[in-house]
Amino acid sequence: MNKQHYDLITIGAGSGGLAVAEQAASFGKKVAIIEAGHIGGTCVNNGCVPKKVMWYAAQLAHAVDDASAFGIPAVRGETDWNKLVNARDQYISNINYYWNGYVDESGIDYIQGCARFVDAGTVSVNNRLYTAEHIVIATGSQPVVPPVPGAELGITSDGFFELEHQPQRVAVIGGGYIGVELSGVLRALGSDVSIFAMEDRLLDRFDPMISEVLAEHMKLQGVQVHTSFQVNAITGSGTDLSVHSVDDQNVSGFDTVIWAVGRRPNTRQLNLEATGVLVQPDGVIPVDDYNFTNISGIYALGDVIGKSSLTPVAIAAGRKLADRLFKKIVDSRVDFETVPTVVFAHPPIGTIGLTEDQARRRHGNNVTVYTSRFTPMRYALSAQGATTAMKLVCAGADEKLVGIHMIGDGVDEMLQGFAVAVNMGASKADFDRTIAIHPTSAEELVTMKTPQPVPAVVNDVDYDEWKQAS
Repeated sequence: MNKQHYDLITIGAGSGGLAVAEQAASFGKKVAIIEAGHIGGTCVNNGCVPKKVMWYAAQLAHAVDDASAFGIPAVRGETDWNKLVNARDQYISNINYYWNGYVDESGIDYIQGCARFVDAGTVSVNNRLYTAEHIVIATGSQPVVPPVPGAELGITSDGFFELEHQPQRVAVIGGGYIGVELSGVLRALGSDVSIFAMEDRLLDRFDPMISEVLAEHMKLQGVQVHTSFQVNAITGSGTDLSVHSVDDQNVSGFDTVIWAVGRRPNTRQLNLEATGVLVQPDGVIPVDDYNFTNISGIYALGDVIGKSSLTPVAIAAGRKLADRLFKKIVDSRVDFETVPTVVFAHPPIGTIGLTEDQARRRHGNNVTVYTSRFTPMRYALSAQGATTAMKLVCAGADEKLVGIHMIGDGVDEMLQGFAVAVNMGASKADFDRTIAIHPTSAEELVTMKTPQPVPAVVNDVDYDEWKQAS
């Protein structure tokens, strides 16, 4: 059987795979991308891009609700779900079309099909063999459905983007960012929504301030929030589905149940056993700081490495990997410590760096925290204004900024510039020297003056005890 040889093969045409392939091709290398699904991967097809379209629709719905308080006559009717979904899907198709053309113009061979490794340097697709000196695994991830009775009665986040009709009463299972985002969109567009989190708070990996304010907002918007609720079964049929917990709680009357309990890497189908690449039981491929697996010539990035499942991280990792392989920029790598991220909740959430808890564990007493809570002018005339909350986490005598955490209207856009400051090593004094832009919400980040109180002693030994008592 003939083998076609490349300098680099990328398995997966998502954000990371496209980035490394594009960069390598720009260096004059012979490159191929293998993709089993649609070009663009999860982000473009059933992730951040279609989600953001739905989020904008939800934001407009909120604006209509608030318009009358400003003297603007507006009355919201029933959401035209079909019009919204059809326009969203056309937008996605346009992006797919662009990427197909761009890949072709870049001289990259696009191979449609499922790749399986034959050995460490060879993959098989549609009964044809392809070899390369460098093979990058960037196959992304897929939603997890837990093995509980009745799990098949629910849909996943992928299924959410396939809904032809707006659900009326929805149970969203999962208190992470996907569950929070889907809950907010559906509620804003008119669905009755309940969210179920196994943990004792929503977004439990974020700073507790974020979780607290988020829960307040969701409840004000009419979302039923259930925490410490470990689902062990789904029962019923049609429009009367019930969600059951391990401690015999039962909430019923749903027409739609959405699983949003996490994602697992798409690595099982690759036949990695033929290569010797180490794979964890959950499908994660361990890599070093430079995206190298344990086998020379095979690399992994994006969701499959189990670090930061964010599109810009995968893109950065892909480009930096190509720089190392073909331009010999040996120290080029992603710094996962200061990656900004946004949750498109209602209102949105923006965060970068260490939470307060993480900072105190690492720096002990050398941590100073500044906070601010206020009602932004966007809600100055509204009966129920949404609170904005911000937190600056500083460390050391020079109060270097090691964390920024925000929830409120506009924080999704304002975080990008402040992330630059954090990555440059800015201190609280640098923020203080910056002239505020008034009146904005962003000015609060450069006008905070009074640090919040801290305990007399905080160290690794007594930190957990102090947290429980505080």
